[in-house]
Amino acid sequence: MRSLLAYLCACVALTAAEPPAFFAMDTAARLEPKECAQVLAELGYAGLGGRPATAKAHAEALKAKGLAFFNGYHVADFPSGQNQLPAELTQAVDGLAGTGGTLWLGINKVTLPLGLSMGPEYGDTVVVPQLRQLVAYARTKGVKISLYPHAGFWAARFETCMRVASKVDDPNLGVTFNLCHWLKVEGSERDPLPLIKEALPRLNFITINGADTGDTQNLGWDKLIQPLGRGTYDVASFVAKARAAGYRGPFGFQGYGIKMEPKELLKETMEGWKRVVK
Repeated sequence: MRSLLAYLCACVALTAAEPPAFFAMDTAARLEPKECAQVLAELGYAGLGGRPATAKAHAEALKAKGLAFFNGYHVADFPSGQNQLPAELTQAVDGLAGTGGTLWLGINKVTLPLGLSMGPEYGDTVVVPQLRQLVAYARTKGVKISLYPHAGFWAARFETCMRVASKVDDPNLGVTFNLCHWLKVEGSERDPLPLIKEALPRLNFITINGADTGDTQNLGWDKLIQPLGRGTYDVASFVAKARAAGYRGPFGFQGYGIKMEPKELLKETMEGWKRVVK
């Protein structure tokens, strides 16, 4: 009874509070920097999540409209025996320097020593030292890093990102929760809230979108990534519970593969967002 009362009180407090920042990923906002900033500003988005290569151009255009560049997405492999940071990683960090954006890092492949095939945690022995190097380099550029779980990658699971970030144990390394990848990897029946609560000290971003429920591990991306407001998955309840649990960071809209004109997609999704946080 007490836990239910506490949850209801938290929901009431959140209803009265300002809604969280809501940004669009460039998978949805597929527009050139100036037009992108203009459209996002007109629709009420807080900013954009993009790529390191175009971060500075987008950040400049967004700043002119009073918006933020939240993050830049980059995918990297982590080979065994790597003593120096690869140029692609330092370039990704350099591209974000001065933009205020976080490096969104997807860890795709991890090569183990001598081609060994062992449990997934053995890969931590390769990943953790290199991440420490990367975090140290990024700190000199004023850039933070957030691990981005992605289906099919070595770091496909949110728990893997949490475990690795905990081992690195640096305030400049956090984690991101991606709803569509959670549904693909873990399924719709597993409740993500216990892990979200555990991750709160390191949780930088949550990405959302419309999605269907059911056997989500076997659904196509067209069912798992829809405009916000569509689909049978209760995104509004998920957002409310994440906020009631203590998450105060921004939410991002994932629009990968949605076959709609960007402005219409962004408009429909903003209308869906307003219903989510009403």
